[in-house]
Amino acid sequence: MIPFFRLLIIFSVVLRHAVNRRVIGKRSRILRQLSYLNPFSFRNKHHTRGESIRLALEKLGPIYVKFGQLLSTRFDLVPDDILSELEKLQDRVPPFSSELAVKKIESAFKKNINEIYATFDKKPLASASIAQVHAATLKTGEDVVVKIIRPHIEKTIRHDMAVLYLAAKLVELCWRHGKRLRAKAVVKEFEKTIFDELDLMREAANASQLRRNFQNSKIMYVPKIYWSYTRDRIMTMERIYGIPISAIESFKKNKVNLKKLSEHGVEIFFTQVFRDAFFHADMHPGNLFVDITDPDNPRYLGVDFGIMGTLSPVDQNYLAQNILAFLSRDYRRVAELHIDSGWVANDTRVDEFESAIRTVCEPIFEKPLSEISFGNVLLKLFQTAERFQMTVQPQLMLLQKTLFYIESLGRKLYPNLDLWETAKPLMTRWMRKQRSPRTVLKKFMRDWPQNAEKLMQLPDLLFDVLTDIQARQKGTQGTRKRR
Repeated sequence: MIPFFRLLIIFSVVLRHAVNRRVIGKRSRILRQLSYLNPFSFRNKHHTRGESIRLALEKLGPIYVKFGQLLSTRFDLVPDDILSELEKLQDRVPPFSSELAVKKIESAFKKNINEIYATFDKKPLASASIAQVHAATLKTGEDVVVKIIRPHIEKTIRHDMAVLYLAAKLVELCWRHGKRLRAKAVVKEFEKTIFDELDLMREAANASQLRRNFQNSKIMYVPKIYWSYTRDRIMTMERIYGIPISAIESFKKNKVNLKKLSEHGVEIFFTQVFRDAFFHADMHPGNLFVDITDPDNPRYLGVDFGIMGTLSPVDQNYLAQNILAFLSRDYRRVAELHIDSGWVANDTRVDEFESAIRTVCEPIFEKPLSEISFGNVLLKLFQTAERFQMTVQPQLMLLQKTLFYIESLGRKLYPNLDLWETAKPLMTRWMRKQRSPRTVLKKFMRDWPQNAEKLMQLPDLLFDVLTDIQARQKGTQGTRKRR
């Protein structure tokens, strides 16, 4: 059930901050004329349109802040003045009081704050939509950061999810393509993701897994979790020291190898997706730092592991084959994979689908990243898919969002990066390894207990089948004798 009061709040915030002449501009005459009827349009004249949009998203709550964070990476779609304000949503959302933060920590551990940490800085290091972070020192001397979930946030999120479910139902009922978009399934996937983010024990486990995956890596470092100082709503993690990924001028000043840094970003993404099937799905600039101790070999430092994506072996293999086919410009194989997976109807003509995909994808190859907009490519692909009734896959929404972040990151660091040439050898090596005798044997040994149990049941199953056949034959013979 959708609380009517929450709808009123959303409506009032939109009126107060978004429906005014600064935000609307001169492009829409109708909206501009309607803005004169908005009593709030004449207030807060000192705010720019970027500030107005940011303030609206902040006041609406975490779901809307997440949307703003995604927009903050799309500098090819969002004007610079709005972009600079949306970037503040990554780690500069207004914090809650430090006294409340201390109370939440003391309540979780049933101890005074001075008994838990040697020092605790009451001024937050960063504040985001879901939580805020404070610097601290353990009694054993290690520098750490303490992450604390915002108070009373679950209620706000539940109300907003009810609004999103209503919108999804209306889309599926009132729009002829609504069923294909699977709007309710997409909202359900988003709901699971955002509530998982509220569980810091889950985030700590995610961080530990990712740390193991990159234990000996020279291009990625994941900080240590201190489990004795972690609870459902409180997490204590090793403090890292690096330069924010958005500080491009600082990288240039320190002569950081930006080409290597951008290539390492692509390698990290593909390694997480295809080697581990477990990837950081919230890679906006506020969550990435860089260790430039060795400027020619910079290393990524990751934080905030609340949103992690996983892939099933089927989806993982399907994506790998699709990407390799795209990189090889084998559009017929791409069309066949879509049909075989069931994403497109079985009666779809392969040659027609192949031609449509070629028309969209061929122009983007052999171009530097600065000349390619994945947003436009995806839009054209969706338009193409509409002709062939292709359904949206909610389980891949996180992956698509992460690709947007990777695109934005690559553009900022090294605009001439050839994403295709960087990705193709990584994918080729992965596919070759997947088909190697060693990997096949490893999979066979891993699945041996289940397969052995099935083999042991085979004689009984075979006996049952033969007995059934024999009984049927006797029944047929008896029928013939009676005749």
